[in-house]
Amino acid sequence: MTLGELVKMLGGTLAQGSHETILAGVNTSALANGLDLVFAEDAASAAEALAGDAAAVVLKSGCIETCRQNPTMGVVEADEPRLWFARAAQLIKRPLPPGGVHPSAVIGALVELGEGVTIGAGAVVGECASIGAGSRIEAGAVVGPYVHIGEHCHIYPRVTIYRGASLGSRVVIHAGAVLGADGFGYVRDPASGAYTQFPQQGSLVIEDDVEIGANSTIDRGALERTIIRRGTKIDNLVHIGHNCDIGENVIVVALTGISGSSSVGKGAVIAGQVGIGDHVHIGPGVILGGQSGVFNGKTLTNEGLRPGTVLFGTPARPLRQVLRELAVLGRLAKKGTGNRE
Repeated sequence: MTLGELVKMLGGTLAQGSHETILAGVNTSALANGLDLVFAEDAASAAEALAGDAAAVVLKSGCIETCRQNPTMGVVEADEPRLWFARAAQLIKRPLPPGGVHPSAVIGALVELGEGVTIGAGAVVGECASIGAGSRIEAGAVVGPYVHIGEHCHIYPRVTIYRGASLGSRVVIHAGAVLGADGFGYVRDPASGAYTQFPQQGSLVIEDDVEIGANSTIDRGALERTIIRRGTKIDNLVHIGHNCDIGENVIVVALTGISGSSSVGKGAVIAGQVGIGDHVHIGPGVILGGQSGVFNGKTLTNEGLRPGTVLFGTPARPLRQVLRELAVLGRLAKKGTGNRE
């Protein structure tokens, strides 16, 4: 792909170099070669990039003026060079060629396969499933009966997708993830103490452009549905319980657990090792810091808080408040120790 093509598709300004510069990959300034694109966000990193061997660099407007220029290097100025670089990387990356259906794959009756679908060794696709054009099902993955997978999805090895789940287009599911298992819902007999499973017969819907990390698990709904909305990114080792509604463009980081019937609003950020109880509502744009906890039935919003406020601790509350509380406790502890002495 040429630098000029990227500028046409992604915007920005070609401040130096040729539109015809060929790019074959992306890299760091230290490791780049004459076919790579790099990025810089400040004057120091721009100077490093311009002194390197990359074919082109994307940087903030004005950075090139403060650095000694390399006249042979293509330079693109963009308001958000890191974002421009990330989008360019997706465009430069060559798609894997379709591999067809491996002889050892097991394909059920009435399965619909779109054009250019790849199904790897030992994969299983259940009856009446459908897989959209350009999608890849890697070795050992199990796609259950009546599952729908959209176009240009990538299902990595050993993923298990239970019966009836629905995935949109451009969905990426990393190795070992389990989608659509029964939720953890039981009814206790007060007389005997025995537990009977509450019906877990709902659906799981994953919308377009979602990415789900390795060994994460998402349960189907009990009687309704669990839904992961467009553009959400879920890290490794995350669990999302039944009937949850995870909004658009949400980030959920590793080792987080979200209990059943909870919802997370658009654009929220849930950091690592966060625990969220059942029937919780996390409002749009809320940021939960690592290892925070939210009790059952609670609602957290940004109402009355400055944009970008981080909520932290258990129960989760504004980080500044937590720091003040810790400071007070520290002074009290010090005072108490002094009294004993």
